[in-house]
Amino acid sequence: MAKVKKIFVCTSCGATSPKWIGKCPSCGEWNTYQEDVIVRPTGKEAARKSWSSDSSSPKGGPRPVPLPRIVARKTERLVTPDGELNRVLGGGIVPGSLVLIGGQPGIGKSTLMLQVAIGIPAKILYVSGEESEEQIKMRADRLADKQSDCYILTETNVARITALAEELQPDLVIIDSIQTLAAPYIDSMPGSVSQVRESAGELQRFAKNKHVPVFIIGHITKDGSIAGPKLLEHIVDAVLQFEGDRNYTYRILRTIKNRFGSTDEMGIYEMQPNGLREVSNPSELLLSQKDDDLSGSAIAATMEGMRPMLIETQALVTTAVYGNPQRSATGFDLRRLAMLLAVLEKRGKLPFGQNDVFLNIAGGIRVDDPAIDLAIVASLISSLEDIAIPTTICFAGEVGLSGEIRSVNRLEQRIQEADRLGFTQIFVSKYNMKGIDPARYNINIHTLSKLSELYEKLFE
Repeated sequence: MAKVKKIFVCTSCGATSPKWIGKCPSCGEWNTYQEDVIVRPTGKEAARKSWSSDSSSPKGGPRPVPLPRIVARKTERLVTPDGELNRVLGGGIVPGSLVLIGGQPGIGKSTLMLQVAIGIPAKILYVSGEESEEQIKMRADRLADKQSDCYILTETNVARITALAEELQPDLVIIDSIQTLAAPYIDSMPGSVSQVRESAGELQRFAKNKHVPVFIIGHITKDGSIAGPKLLEHIVDAVLQFEGDRNYTYRILRTIKNRFGSTDEMGIYEMQPNGLREVSNPSELLLSQKDDDLSGSAIAATMEGMRPMLIETQALVTTAVYGNPQRSATGFDLRRLAMLLAVLEKRGKLPFGQNDVFLNIAGGIRVDDPAIDLAIVASLISSLEDIAIPTTICFAGEVGLSGEIRSVNRLEQRIQEADRLGFTQIFVSKYNMKGIDPARYNINIHTLSKLSELYEKLFE
């Protein structure tokens, strides 16, 4: 008889413990340990099974091959009708790949995958453990009138799913979601650490052996990380994060891990009543349409992955009437805002210490590009002085602790995007102009070396 051993696994970092503990000593998270059952064969069983097959023996298994003798094959990707998804995946779906998509509840993960399933002119198997066939049909009718050859399966048994997939031989398999699957030979609830790990392993073996790509939808925890053991993210070939504010219509698909492409790409969608629409030109949507010049607003030329975008930063600086000054930021790091305010207070001699400061990135997206610093500083000074910045001016530069304007990457792409959208002036760092010919563009390029020059050119 096999001996049954139970351990406890941290769902946040994957650390193990022989007993349940409240706080994980590895990652410091609370109440993340879940029971996991491990079935190990006895000594006789292990000895009998150790060399039972040729594939597991050193004589019949794969042999070491010198690297120069390995021939790299050209992989034909499956191109989907979704251009944003193709961009994020690096040009399309790689055969035999395992892709994990995570995101908040209700953000649109199932909608995105069903749109892909009914839009690709190929044989698709859509497996759902959360919805019935009638529910999926109602949503598919809402998303598209013309639907491709898509097969729907409502099943949670991972062994039966892989068996039916081998029989159907689809071009793509979509699993919604990994937390609902269960292996019949493991005595634990669906969604547990052991079930998620074993189900992901079964799907990986199916994808690699049959050369069929598999998309897996995964839930996330309250802190935004993908639920389940950390091993799940290591097993898959690509991890995509679908994020956005449900109060806004925009959704962003980011790449966290990608073995077949870059992790710098990003896709943008707009949620509409008939599904998700690709946003090929996000700059025109993220820039507010207003007739009058208002103070506290500045346009930043940012880069999201390899894509240049122009977004609007809005700042409100007002006298603190409730004691301690407030600091609030939406779509921007609050600690970075505090640093910029300290630089303006120390280097620019501007009285931000006794004022409430509120900052917002228009459109509901979050930006981590350091090149947005110059636009934020300009919007803060504009609101403090109550002087409007013309809407034909944009900014691209990082602000250092000494008040200097530092260079940013891919400046030429930012200038080209601003020129294409009709901006007449752009403020950049003078240390960024090496190798750039201003005569090539129809936009006036103003170079700055420190914050005092920005104040002199715009607010004096």
